[in-house]
Amino acid sequence: MKKMINNISLCEPLYKTLPKKLLIKNGTVIDTYSEKESVTDILVSGGKIEKIAKNIKTEKGCEVIDATGLFVSPGFFDMHVHLREPGYEQSENFVSGTNAAMSGGVTSLAAMANTTPCIDNKFVFNDIQSRVKGLLVNVHQIPAVTIKREGKVIVEMTELVEAGALAFTDDGNGIQSSETMKGALEYAKMFGTPILVHPEDHSFVEGVMNESLSSTELGMSYIPAISESINVARDIEIARYVDGTVHFQHVSVKESVELIRKAKKEGLKISCEVTPHHFSLTDDKVRTFSTDYKMNPPLRTQEDVDSIHKALKDGTIDVIATDHAPHPSEKKNVEFDFAPFGVLGLETMFSAGITYLVRKKKLNLMEFLKKITVNPRKVLNLEADLIKKGRIAELTIFDKDKKWKIDRRQLKSLSLNTCFHDETHYGKVLYTINNGKIYKA
Repeated sequence: MKKMINNISLCEPLYKTLPKKLLIKNGTVIDTYSEKESVTDILVSGGKIEKIAKNIKTEKGCEVIDATGLFVSPGFFDMHVHLREPGYEQSENFVSGTNAAMSGGVTSLAAMANTTPCIDNKFVFNDIQSRVKGLLVNVHQIPAVTIKREGKVIVEMTELVEAGALAFTDDGNGIQSSETMKGALEYAKMFGTPILVHPEDHSFVEGVMNESLSSTELGMSYIPAISESINVARDIEIARYVDGTVHFQHVSVKESVELIRKAKKEGLKISCEVTPHHFSLTDDKVRTFSTDYKMNPPLRTQEDVDSIHKALKDGTIDVIATDHAPHPSEKKNVEFDFAPFGVLGLETMFSAGITYLVRKKKLNLMEFLKKITVNPRKVLNLEADLIKKGRIAELTIFDKDKKWKIDRRQLKSLSLNTCFHDETHYGKVLYTINNGKIYKA
């Protein structure tokens, strides 16, 4: 049965075509590329930015969005998303996933390769890219590093880069072989593309939550912090050895943060990301036994969260990305030990950042927005200067102070597994604009 919101199937696109001319009036425009902020107007004509100035006169036939008291920013970019298609369309598909993205203000995203079939060759890659054309959201498919993500045979990177690949990742699996990682970094170096690393040493006993006092008291099997940090340390050394470019996905422990901070100070080509759930929640949530708090890496301790906040502020952590991982209810609504890892994120990334970072003065608004707009684009070597004349209008309009209660049943994803259900958040996206299309909340 298809999930419905207000009698609209979420297998149908929720956007409309932009009018020929659209004037965004009196909004506070936050240009995260130039780090400038001003109250001004933006005139969009034919889907492109025609003019940015104060007091632009309304032309005949021009539609107007009164953005007084609202903010206008470059469209958000989520560089860690599982759209589940092909192979797991009961969890999410290209349309439902991009509906969720545009609802969260995301105009571009990077989709992971752990699908069936795996995105590990140019034929599957080209098929995916052809199927996501014409949507409001730009879907950048990231292919695997190794065939079937098995960590053994490196994919034909040359063919995939020629087809448009921006990076490579075996996300979901940590690359266990140092030799394979070294070869992958050397190969990718030829094209200037990063390897996006899932930092996890799988030789540790498989667990279901963080190793902590909570896991001891609950009697649950655990995933130790060192299973992540040891892989981070190894890959930093390999990156140093080959002068390669590494981006660490979903860092979650203070030891990883400290290693990355030191590597960046040394000038290594290292970047990293953190998820909203890892900067906002701790493993105490697992005491509820709700599988909405089961993810990999797991929720960690308050000490780890504090370390993440510091690293976000000082620039050690470059990017906020969701690791959006939808699962159908029949798979999540089981005992904690047997539920799959993963939670939704596309529709709550922005509000979690406003609620847990900006309002709590961990970051200011510009600092937060840079981590979901310009920084991920830079990591993937994409154009990041979006608010300028002649550019395709790729914009998000939001009210940073609007309160809303998160209801899993009202989200646009096909799945329901949000870890923020029933929380009251601040920050609501009202319009998402891209590719000559517009979504209105």
